[in-house]
Amino acid sequence: MLTVLFDGIAYGMVLFILACGLAVTLGLMNLVNLAHGAFAMAGGYAALVLVNAWGVPFLAALPLVFLATAALGAVMERTLYAQVYARSHLDQVLFSVGLIFMAMAVVDYAAGPSQQFVRIPDALRGRIEVAGVGMGIYRLLVIGICGAVALALHLALARTRFGSQLRAAVDDARVARGLGIDVGLIFTVTFAVGSGLAGLGGALGADILGLDPGFPLRFMIYFLIVVTVGGTASIPGAFLASLLLGIADVAGKYYLPSMGAFIIYGVMLAVLVWRPQGLFGRAGAR
Repeated sequence: MLTVLFDGIAYGMVLFILACGLAVTLGLMNLVNLAHGAFAMAGGYAALVLVNAWGVPFLAALPLVFLATAALGAVMERTLYAQVYARSHLDQVLFSVGLIFMAMAVVDYAAGPSQQFVRIPDALRGRIEVAGVGMGIYRLLVIGICGAVALALHLALARTRFGSQLRAAVDDARVARGLGIDVGLIFTVTFAVGSGLAGLGGALGADILGLDPGFPLRFMIYFLIVVTVGGTASIPGAFLASLLLGIADVAGKYYLPSMGAFIIYGVMLAVLVWRPQGLFGRAGAR
């Protein structure tokens, strides 16, 4: 039971770092970016090239993956996404879905359709026992990194000048510009960080989730469930929702293998019936 709980927490942490960027762009920037998973896929394949092909140590490759996908996000935000901020959510959905299929086609052509895994160092593949509970070292690493990211992201958005400027830019961009806030730069940095975190999640999750051209579509619903259950614009909500859904998914597949895949949807429905605005969403939010 405790081993299942541990594996569920590790899975939930991966879901969080994959989805937290979407929580920021959707909740704070009011941008429906369904192509968020494409940045996660890009990070996973970047790690695949760095570690498997070029021999870069896995831990050294992680910050490089973050920077590479953040740079990709910044370029795409300035050239493509900035053009759809003022458009309807339907236009944003159609635009981002188109990007998903373009990304899938490019990856399928370049890397092939088969599932691939990033080579994890042998030192991280072992297991340790704590109070009789078997814990994978790699999963402990994932939990530690994702926990640190969750804390840093929450503090950055809630306690810093940048977080205040971001909320002001979203609430009224015209007034924010009048106060001297560079709205374009704020949005670019926010989108780049969200993309970088997605890429980091793709690299960390490649060994747990697998990596193939269908990754963005296969996990898109999970990202949306995390943001919906946690409440938009809430990093603590996304974190708690990820843990809840990760534990429920792993436990369901372990104890009820015949219907385990549906447990996560049952949890989502139960939470939304109880709190339609999400765990940490504000009542009456739209």
